[in-house]
Amino acid sequence: MSEPGVPTFDQLQIFLAVVENGSFAGAGRKLNRATSVISYGVSNLEAQLGVELFDREATRRPRLTEAGQAVLAEARTVAHGMDGLRAKVKGMLEGLEAEVRLAVDVMLPAARLGDVLRAFSQQYPTVALRLSVEALGAVMGLVLDRSAVLGVSGPLVAEKDEIERVAAGSIEMIPVAAPDHPLARAGNLPPGAGRDHIQLVLSDRSTLSEGRDFAVLSRRTWRLADLSAKHALLREGIGWGNMPLAMVEADLDSGALVRLAMPDCPVSAYCLSAIYRRDAPPGPAASWLLRQFAARGAGDRI
Repeated sequence: MSEPGVPTFDQLQIFLAVVENGSFAGAGRKLNRATSVISYGVSNLEAQLGVELFDREATRRPRLTEAGQAVLAEARTVAHGMDGLRAKVKGMLEGLEAEVRLAVDVMLPAARLGDVLRAFSQQYPTVALRLSVEALGAVMGLVLDRSAVLGVSGPLVAEKDEIERVAAGSIEMIPVAAPDHPLARAGNLPPGAGRDHIQLVLSDRSTLSEGRDFAVLSRRTWRLADLSAKHALLREGIGWGNMPLAMVEADLDSGALVRLAMPDCPVSAYCLSAIYRRDAPPGPAASWLLRQFAARGAGDRI
């Protein structure tokens, strides 16, 4: 059995034009070519593939054969891929990035992140996105070593001349514990009550905050690099800890967690900043993301 040949993209365009316009003449008008050229192009495609694509005998209008139906789906896939390729290259020629590497702080509300990225996919459908979710200084670390062109970082653990930042809102942090935890059962707590109980503390994968603690009051700590794991352990009553209000609101409503009345650990604001390297300013797509995070954070009130 002989192998089918490789059709040209022009032959596939002619084939699709005939299908979409219902006739060789209609395809010729769409492509601004003579009907004979359209007919010749289809015949060449059939010869290349070794199958008949249209039944020209049963009706005056060309009707797809079974083989033609199968080829149609693949031809449309190729055409869509070519359209996507041309759109991506056009954007690159106009300065649009092929890919945006974004790093965000784990405290950034998932709903806000999802809202921004959904809009991004509609605004820049040809731009790929690579997302990293980190804690504390790790976001800045990715921007500093150029693994990310844009970051949404929590409070910067060190001032860096290389970093430019734009305010992107703040997250309300509150101390919580499971309802059967001693601190939750005690009600109003005196200063220092949390020091003798395990405090679950989010740790940093980077070295930028090495040796530094943030809002740590207890002498007994468990360090976790994953906020979801911290959330799960809090619900299990293993310790107490500070959490973003938005992440635990449902738990507070259901009683799975209790807000602790700790005078030495009041409500605090976890400030967010959109950051990038000063020597590598974001391109059009990344700049759009930066503006979106800043705009959505402007309404935060702590």
